[in-house]
Amino acid sequence: MKILVLGGNGFIGSHLVDKLLLEGHSVRVFDKNEEHYRKRLAGVEYHVGEFGNRGVLSDALNSIDVVVHLICTTLPKTSNDDPVFDMQSNVIETLFLLEQCRANNIKKIIFASSGGTIYGIPQILPVGEEDQTNPICSYGISKLTIEKYLHLFKKLHGLDFVIIRPSNPFGPRQNPLGIQGVIPVFLGKILRNEPIQIWGTGDIVRDYIYIDDLIDAFYNTIINKTTSHIYNIGSGKGHSLNDLLSIMKKVTKHDLSVSYTSSRAYDVPEIYLDINRAYRELNWEPHKTLEEGIKQTWDFVSNLPVQEK
Repeated sequence: MKILVLGGNGFIGSHLVDKLLLEGHSVRVFDKNEEHYRKRLAGVEYHVGEFGNRGVLSDALNSIDVVVHLICTTLPKTSNDDPVFDMQSNVIETLFLLEQCRANNIKKIIFASSGGTIYGIPQILPVGEEDQTNPICSYGISKLTIEKYLHLFKKLHGLDFVIIRPSNPFGPRQNPLGIQGVIPVFLGKILRNEPIQIWGTGDIVRDYIYIDDLIDAFYNTIINKTTSHIYNIGSGKGHSLNDLLSIMKKVTKHDLSVSYTSSRAYDVPEIYLDINRAYRELNWEPHKTLEEGIKQTWDFVSNLPVQEK
């Protein structure tokens, strides 16, 4: 198949591109940036532009069978600062994308939503795909709005789609100097002997999924006709930040400097995902344990060039 990966030079996208190439697919990437840790790959067609550059995006969609939409211009922690930008740059530009998919007779679109922000504060745990969606940040509202438009385009125009709601992905090629991805960021600080700042008491619980397991789920939705349109993809287990610190201390064999500060209003106290639908319908399950994944991420972070540590 001819597959376009929007955001294909990012953390998740670069791993998905590797999988698609390995399986023999024709791959095209649309992204505003080059890959951070690698040069361009042979056999991949690259289109460079902002998500709002509609001309470049339209060109990238020519003769494509499946689109994987991984682009998001905001983060949960910053989206509330400018919700107008969040909606314009994500929802409006995705609407243009959907119109172009329809015009180009695209067979299917796979959308990376959010298993962490869509649901808001869960009423029950683990949280399932049919549970209430009450986001408490603009990021989650934008993701949910795009989900609704995907349903609309399916009903009105027959555009097939699958929504992946991932938990918190982590692994190699996730930037330890970034502001997203608590595991590589903490590991980077440990490597540089910098203090780790925790918002709250460290009891906040999240679901963490290793990148290879997440990519397997994406791939299964690309190549297979799915029974449902929405899938939670996570480990199905919850771990607190303090749990992470304990594992990191064991894996890195470093002493940790940790400071605790006031909690943040948009942080959900506890969430982890029910992944039984993906297990039943996608023939998928996570294989990497949290400790194994942290060890492989630590190997990546600790072997970066000095200027990138």
